[in-house]
Amino acid sequence: MEFLFTSKRLGFRLLTIEDVEACEQFWGNEEVMKYCGGSTDSSLLPQVIDFYEQSQADFGLSVYGVVDLASNQVIGAAGFNIEDSIDEVELIFHFTKENWNKGYATEAAIACMKFAEKQGSVQKVIASASIENKASLEVLGKIGFQYMGIKYFEDTEQEEAYFGFVFK
Repeated sequence: MEFLFTSKRLGFRLLTIEDVEACEQFWGNEEVMKYCGGSTDSSLLPQVIDFYEQSQADFGLSVYGVVDLASNQVIGAAGFNIEDSIDEVELIFHFTKENWNKGYATEAAIACMKFAEKQGSVQKVIASASIENKASLEVLGKIGFQYMGIKYFEDTEQEEAYFGFVFK
């Protein structure tokens, strides 16, 4: 499968039903998702993949499977959740535990932001992270997001640090 975009070590493509097992390693892993409202049951992952495929068709942006170019394995997901409009999207990134602390989240977030900027219609990108999730907070600061305060999120049922990035 062809990549929509790449970075130095990573390729980004739509997830497919064949990726369910790989997705279980991050979205289905309780430890990986502990700051994000918990893991997703593996029986729901095909629906998640379909949702992101539809998002790409509707908006030209989505959450993508992140492939390690060296091994050609899906090691995570990164990209954008879109609610109603492409004007404001939410950056997310999740990686298998084996791939933490290797700089992949920062590299993926930067690549996704460059891709969104090229699309031309995204005005603002938001992101949030649990105040306990120091690694994600560090990534958001490193890539130029501005801290906007603490906000309660229904989906994770917790208060999280809230960030924004406006394309110039």
